[in-house]
Amino acid sequence: MEPGSSSPFGGVEIVITERLWRRFVPDAVRRVERALAAAECAASVALTDDRTIKRLNHRDRGKNKPTNVLTYERPPEILLAFGVVAREARKEHRSIASHLTHLIVHGALHLHGFDHHHPGQAREMEGEEARILARLGVPNPWKNR
Repeated sequence: MEPGSSSPFGGVEIVITERLWRRFVPDAVRRVERALAAAECAASVALTDDRTIKRLNHRDRGKNKPTNVLTYERPPEILLAFGVVAREARKEHRSIASHLTHLIVHGALHLHGFDHHHPGQAREMEGEEARILARLGVPNPWKNR
């Protein structure tokens, strides 16, 4: 962990273990804090690398590949993989910062019981994401899809 890479927020921590997060999203801690607050979520957050997420995804979900975000209920945690997030942002013509905010809100909604395995659930979750992101000034990621 980098020195000074965590910030207490309402009893939770924001930890940055992948330096590229700070390079490409200098205000990452503030963005995470704002997204958690807007989603009314008290989860710890780790901004990490693809290798770490791949290992956890394999161990906990049986999927031997990195994913953009992993969410754990106990204790409430949201973990994001820089490489996956950066590639998705580039592909979707979004900033890494906006995509980070979106994925924090997405993870927070999972912790609130939302899911997206079925079309009706996905629409409901996407609508809630869009409402929260609008309050944060982040463009709707579901528009024009």
